[in-house]
Amino acid sequence: MVRPLRRSDVAAWREVRERNADWLRPWDATAPPQVSAKPMSYAGLARRLRRQARQGRTLPFVIEVDGVFAGQVTVNNVVRGSAQFASLGYWIDRRVAGRGLVPLAVALVVDHCLTTAQLHRIEICIRPENTNSLRVVEKLGVREVGFAPFFLHIDGRWCDHRIYAITAEELGDGLVARLGR
Repeated sequence: MVRPLRRSDVAAWREVRERNADWLRPWDATAPPQVSAKPMSYAGLARRLRRQARQGRTLPFVIEVDGVFAGQVTVNNVVRGSAQFASLGYWIDRRVAGRGLVPLAVALVVDHCLTTAQLHRIEICIRPENTNSLRVVEKLGVREVGFAPFFLHIDGRWCDHRIYAITAEELGDGLVARLGR
């Protein structure tokens, strides 16, 4: 199931993130040295995400497996006006990785964003070495649109990213339907 992130997710979020710290570290954004940013607690993260969600700039979702918190799909940097686009990121508990859950969760969120939320374009930016995430966009048939050198600060350094995107015109009957085929 995919559902909105709740304040009550704190214990489950913390447990999953701590247990998966080493596995997620190579893919998690970090603050560059010139930015004074202390690590954010779940409470701080939840507050920021709720505030941004109220402002229409973020859509934070939880991936649940059998009723248990297993990861997140977050739609960030929502731009309205003439652009109507956003970027999407995700992570999953290693215990349930490799079972097709992330492609399904991403498909559900993208379908929602390009229909109900009336966005026009969703971008997914992935490090070239992140074969698991590259497999997600491949399974969904999301096209590669570019390459961004030194795009995000990840795990202590500026990293290149491949850029994938899908628009409302390309959605057809939805990404969930594509997975079913």
